[in-house]
Parts: sequence; structure tokens; C-alpha cells
Amino acid sequence: MAIQSDDFTAKLMDDMDARLLDFIKTKVNSFIKWDLVRFFYENPNTTDSVENIAKYAGRNTAAVQSELKQLVESGVMVMQLVDDLPVYSLASDEEMRRLVDKFILACEDRHFRVKAVYHIIRGMR
Repeated sequence: MAIQSDDFTAKLMDDMDARLLDFIKTKVNSFIKWDLVRFFYENPNTTDSVENIAKYAGRNTAAVQSELKQLVESGVMVMQLVDDLPVYSLASDEEMRRLVDKFILACEDRHFRVKAVYHIIRGMR
């Protein structure tokens, strides 16, 4: 009976836009990344250092650095060197920006947030 319940839960939680589901599973697959994407959505013209981004996000610098690196690798963020200092900003790619917008706007819906949290936690296993 537990297996059928798990299957039902998985089907229910997968009931969302396929692009957003993929975005959560492959790009915003941690709560720190979610916080960072939200921060840059709210501040789309920000370009800053890991230390400052961590401070604004209220997160540990080492954890933020690792998550920013992964967001760069997945195309959500870009990193550039300014006087040998790495600085990060939201990718300027229009398709990625639209996907970020769609994700953040979807997060206004409680049911979507529950599903997103489910997938992030499930991915941590």
C-alpha cells in the first residue's frame, strides 16, 4: 500500500509545467539556489561578489559560493572577473530570464511552492 501511495504522491507533485519541473530538478534544486534566484529576480541589474551576495541573502559565504558556481554551470547566472574578483549576475539570456520570471511568479501560488519544496527535498535524498 505504501508503494501505491508514493506513486500517487509523485504523480500529484509532478503535475506542473514541464519546463518548471525541469528547472526545479536541474537548476534550482536547493533552498539556497531558490533564495539566490529570488534575490536576483528582485534585483535583476545586480552584479556583486560572493561575500556581498551571501550577506544580502543571509547565508554562509562558502555555501553561497558553491551554489552560485552551480547556477553559473546551469546557465542561470553568469560570472565575470572585475579586477581579478569574481562577480555574479543573472544571465542575460532572454529565454533563461523568462524561465526565472515564470518560476518566481509561479511561487506566488501556495500549491506550486509545496510541489517545489517536495522536489527539492526529494532531490536531497
